[in-house]
Amino acid sequence: MARGPRLVGRRAPSNRNAEGPQLDVRVVRSNKVSKTNKGGKTMSWSILVVVGDNKGSIGLGLGKARSIPDAIRKAEDAARKDMFKIEMIGNTIPHEVKAHYSSSTVVLRPAAPGTGVKAGSAVRQCLEAAGVHDVLAKCLGSRNNVNVAYATVKAFKELAKPEASAQRRGKDAKELVPWLERARKEEADHA
Repeated sequence: MARGPRLVGRRAPSNRNAEGPQLDVRVVRSNKVSKTNKGGKTMSWSILVVVGDNKGSIGLGLGKARSIPDAIRKAEDAARKDMFKIEMIGNTIPHEVKAHYSSSTVVLRPAAPGTGVKAGSAVRQCLEAAGVHDVLAKCLGSRNNVNVAYATVKAFKELAKPEASAQRRGKDAKELVPWLERARKEEADHA
């Protein structure tokens, strides 16, 4: 006997639009999963959501529930709690970075202005939600969207300012990144 969802009480209306900044919420992957019980199978949804402000902040969250809207809400709440700021120079990343998560590997490279986002699947959604507009990306190994998204977030966490890296190595930032001075000047002109 098929039963519909139980409605117990009423849920308070969400006032997400009234509080805080406007965030870009993107569903990266939705997956229907089932658990076998004594009485049969219980179906539910597992949803991966990326949340960003298009200005350099991003978060990733996974939510599970019996209905899609509840799973999306749970994933969005988890992503909002997990938000962090990434290092950017203009509309690109400061340096090349390679990150592994499970059997997936993601390589991100900075690109010249006007290049666009050259990436696929979950990497593109993470980059666009974060506000990175000029970047080259490559996925190696497994193409599972969940692992690729987590590898992309791990790569974002490994990004560092070129000035800090140069100071740590005892060199001038111009030696490590020759185009940095021009990029910082353009960034200041636009601000």
